[in-house]
Amino acid sequence: MTASTPLLSLKGITKVFPGVRALENVQLDLWPGKVTALIGENGAGKSTLVKVMTGIYQPEEGEILYKAIPIQLPHPESAHRIGITAIHQETVLFDELSVTENIFVGQYLHKGLLKKLDWPAMHQKAGDILRRLEVQIDPRATLKTLSIAQRHMVAIARALSFEAQVVILDEPTAALSQHEILEFYQIVERLKQDGKAILFISHKFDEIFELADYYTILRDGVYVSSGAINEITEERMVSMMVGRAITQTYPKVSCTPGETVLEVNNLCHPTEFAKISFTLRKGEILGFYGLVGAGRTELMQALSGVSHPSSGEMVLNGKAVRFRQPADAIQAGIVCVPEERQKQGAIVALPIAQNISLPQLARLNPRGVLNDAREWRLADEYASRLQVKAFSWQQAGRNPLRRQPAESGDRQMAGYPPAGNHSR
Repeated sequence: MTASTPLLSLKGITKVFPGVRALENVQLDLWPGKVTALIGENGAGKSTLVKVMTGIYQPEEGEILYKAIPIQLPHPESAHRIGITAIHQETVLFDELSVTENIFVGQYLHKGLLKKLDWPAMHQKAGDILRRLEVQIDPRATLKTLSIAQRHMVAIARALSFEAQVVILDEPTAALSQHEILEFYQIVERLKQDGKAILFISHKFDEIFELADYYTILRDGVYVSSGAINEITEERMVSMMVGRAITQTYPKVSCTPGETVLEVNNLCHPTEFAKISFTLRKGEILGFYGLVGAGRTELMQALSGVSHPSSGEMVLNGKAVRFRQPADAIQAGIVCVPEERQKQGAIVALPIAQNISLPQLARLNPRGVLNDAREWRLADEYASRLQVKAFSWQQAGRNPLRRQPAESGDRQMAGYPPAGNHSR
């Protein structure tokens, strides 16, 4: 492999599922010591491509080259052996284990004839890797005591422990504060200095232009363009993502807010927030801002019946309300689309159609027997409105095309009362 040869190349990758061509003729090159941004809308095929790169999916067409040599990735272990690893927004780690155990799980160090676990050596090596990343984390600390940012560092340390050469970062900053994002940038720079080939997936253009050296754009599973990041503008990038010229990414819509829909006065929670007051009017979008842990999520949970405030008042459409459970809030017209979509936003073992129809089971089941045809019509209606792409409504809710936020939104929208005011 020469300096002008990509470390990992994907050529003509096509992946087909029943009824859907998830990827078609996709090209991607990753270079040692460089960051390549993979860009596309939700459903563009980014996650499917990552699963091809990590051996979870096998493509119908195309080839993968590592150091210019064709390779096969029939299963995740084959990608692991070659040195390809993915670090996702929702890290796959073990809360009850120590940092050292999370770094070495599946690859423990042993000593002696009896092959006993060599904990001193593993603690030492874990500490060495963390120091190499310039991260102040105790290897003996239990993972559940760490922040989200620190957990990402542990996941990166795990990748370094088996000398991964290709590191895929899948929306790693989504739940980080601004300070933690800046620390993450420094980690990426150290990975570049170590010669790692990095694939960076993000919807945040400022991060893409800050970190990336190259870009590759997908649209509806099809390769669109690639090149050096300094040769493209944000406007051009967006137009390639959506297939048309965009004059304004989020155009302002002229709308005069109507009457007050929701009024909150001095809402308090024993441990999460205190004296929160605001009003929300019809036709209005109200944004809540704050660092991770500031209480934003907890406030939304209280508004939607997931948790219970200790004091204060909620007035919905001029009437004081207090919700015992989320079903009460949904019936009143308030729903919460959660940030942890896999844990809280979908029942991933159930088909997509059943996820969407959950709030309307009583309507779909008037005589005690579920009407499958009605359920499918309901799924079609709301999936069409939110442009959910799926191979089949019968597939499990862990949608390979990564539209779980939309599925969660579908379910909440399907649960609205016909004439309710809907706050999200």
